[in-house]
Formats: sequence, C-alpha cells, structure tokens
Amino acid sequence: MANTRTPRELETREKTQTRYVYKPASTLPEPAPDPDYDFHWMAITVNGQENSSNISQKRRDGWVPVKAVDYPELEIDPNKNGEVENGGLLLCKIPKEMNQARRDYFHKKAQNQMDSVDNSFLKQSNPDMPLFAERKSTTTRGRGFGGGEK
Repeated sequence: MANTRTPRELETREKTQTRYVYKPASTLPEPAPDPDYDFHWMAITVNGQENSSNISQKRRDGWVPVKAVDYPELEIDPNKNGEVENGGLLLCKIPKEMNQARRDYFHKKAQNQMDSVDNSFLKQSNPDMPLFAERKSTTTRGRGFGGGEK
C-alpha cells in the first residue's frame, strides 16, 4: 500500500472566520477620548436623595457637565438640562491641565501629611532604641555559611 498522504507540515488550513472574544459591556458609556479634557461620572443622587452639594463643589473645582448633543455616540437621552445623565450619575469634563494641577495639589498635601506623621513619630524615638529605621535599604555581602567567620 502506497502512502499518498501529504505530510502534516506541508498542510495549511484557511482561516474561515475570526474567533470572537467576549468582552462585557461597560456599566457606563465612555465618551470618545479628547486630548484636551478628562471625563468623570459624578453622583447627583445617592439612595434617591439629591446630592447637590457634591455637584456644586465639583463645579467650583472646574468640572463642567457634558451636553448630550456634543456626544451623540453615547446614545443617552439627555436630562431636562440637556446633559448626559445615567442612573443618578452626571458625566462631567475638565481641561487636562486643570485636572493635573488638582492631582499635584492633593499629592503634595498627602506627602506633607506623611512627612508630618513621620516627624511626629521620630520625635519620640530614642537613639538607643529607635522605633524604626530610616526609610532606606542596604545591601551586604555574606560572610560564609551561618554568617560566622572562618
């Protein structure tokens, strides 16, 4: 019996269709990326109660509600003010440089708080019995098995 079969290494299969990879839909729609603005969903109602102080504070910080006519790809019916609202959340935007300045401010504030806590803690430290060592790491070379001298 003659072997008429083509070796497997020489066989190729045509790709009939691409495999579908499932990705769950986002809970909130995302606007098209804008190089000038950052977007964020703000709570306007919590447990059915209006949260006007939150939105008021955010507006003073520079956040502006997004108009539904400017982002039709979101496919959301506008609220009574024509803004993008979904489930008690309002989509807002802020210029990127303002948002970066805000992030820098809060980062510096957090760092100052950490420094203050460290300084207060170190005041209580005794050199003979330090509470903890300074935040640095060191590297040493081993001296043989068990750390003893030979």
